[in-house]
Amino acid sequence: MDTIDRKILDMIQTGFPITPRPYADIGAEMGITEAEALARVRALKQGKIIRRLGGNFQSKKLGWRSTLCAAKVPEDRIDDFVAEVNRHPGVTHNYLRANEFNIWFTFIGPSWDEVCATLQGITEKTGIEILNLPAEKLFKIKVNFQMENGE
Repeated sequence: MDTIDRKILDMIQTGFPITPRPYADIGAEMGITEAEALARVRALKQGKIIRRLGGNFQSKKLGWRSTLCAAKVPEDRIDDFVAEVNRHPGVTHNYLRANEFNIWFTFIGPSWDEVCATLQGITEKTGIEILNLPAEKLFKIKVNFQMENGE
């Protein structure tokens, strides 16, 4: 990554332009063309520097419900279980952990009944029980990774 890539990463973490031509705006800010800005972001995504590029919504403010989930998945069934979990559009994160509960994911849905029904459906399809851990109190932590300094 060069200095421009790092500046782009700094900008898009919290200041991605919500405009008809965001890459033109990014390019203008960086002193490059719209096409180059888009090409750089695509290259960063392809190189797995950028994992995801998209909006984050506060599901509760939209009237939706979310929950943290954990499951004890035998090692030989992890790939199948994760594929089934990730098939559902309400899954926002999915992680493998070195723990008895080795798969952790978050799920959002339009109602608590739908969240529970989806999790039950995953259990019925996979035979693996899901521990449903709805938040009692929400803590939002904003994390930005300063890239321009190269650290």
